[in-house]
Amino acid sequence: MEPLVDLTPDFRPSTTTPLQSTPRWKKSLANVVRDPAELCKLLHLSDIDAAELGKACADFPLRVPRGFVDRMTKGSLSDPLLRQVLPDAAELVETQHYSTDPLDELDANTLPGLLHKYTGRVLITLTSSCAVHCRYCFRRHFAYGDNRLGDSAWQNLLDYIERDTSITEVILSGGDPLNLPDSILVSRVADIERIAHVTRLRLHTRQPVVLPERIDDTFLSWLGKSRLNRVMVIHANHANELDHSVEKALRAVASTGTTLLNQSVLLDGVNNDANTLVALSERLFTCGVLPYYLHLPDRVQGTAHFHVSDERAHQLQSAMQARLPGYLVPKLAREVAGESSKQHL
Repeated sequence: MEPLVDLTPDFRPSTTTPLQSTPRWKKSLANVVRDPAELCKLLHLSDIDAAELGKACADFPLRVPRGFVDRMTKGSLSDPLLRQVLPDAAELVETQHYSTDPLDELDANTLPGLLHKYTGRVLITLTSSCAVHCRYCFRRHFAYGDNRLGDSAWQNLLDYIERDTSITEVILSGGDPLNLPDSILVSRVADIERIAHVTRLRLHTRQPVVLPERIDDTFLSWLGKSRLNRVMVIHANHANELDHSVEKALRAVASTGTTLLNQSVLLDGVNNDANTLVALSERLFTCGVLPYYLHLPDRVQGTAHFHVSDERAHQLQSAMQARLPGYLVPKLAREVAGESSKQHL
């Protein structure tokens, strides 16, 4: 299994002048919790063997912003936010019918940094890094080392999009594209804007949820000026993730004219409960975000302990439909390798 490595220029030596200060979000990103023992200490979890946790971190390291840790209930191993980031010995168990590439992304990896799975849109893996390492991550085994985006690879990618006039939407993903400095994002987006047949820009990011300080004036300024129709798809699985600082960040993004949607993953021990999912949809709407997809987890090796059955998923979907208006009920979906779109269940 290939370890996740940070191949991005996020932390190159600063070229700012003495009059320029390091953005707050970069300081937070450089100070994330990486040590299982420290995480246990911060949360008063004395009954955990941090050395055992470390074994699960060997190929997929622990990484979680301190602001996200602050939203967790101290002393509770069952906290739904902790469950998403806490390494688990179950990750080391090889599970039948689970794989390192369940979505056959290697087949769709047309060029380094480019995934072209669906008609009319392409996804660019701008970076390998994230602010948080979610233990259920479907790209935890992705070959980021083969997808570095140097200048020549970036130009090849642009040429590919320009040649295919059916491509109207470009999705920036990763990793998390907002892990990159605004200077790089501005440059990349400007290159995409020059392709006349591209009309939409979609950002897939967990950053506003786990590191809301990332949504600062600099980011909002360039986002609001783009000629492209903008969509930001965030990722929250539980209402407890959406505190006041997150709400403020999301409403600021909405103020730029960007459409906000949320994708959740149905996870055992996190949100496998109707009350939890209803509360999440209600809280998202308060923050100016529409629920979009509720994904059944991809069958990624090392994540089987999060599995929720199809039968249970349908029960939860029915419960949400009975209690929420239609626009607050996310589509229950699964991504199936080789299909022309996500499969609604």
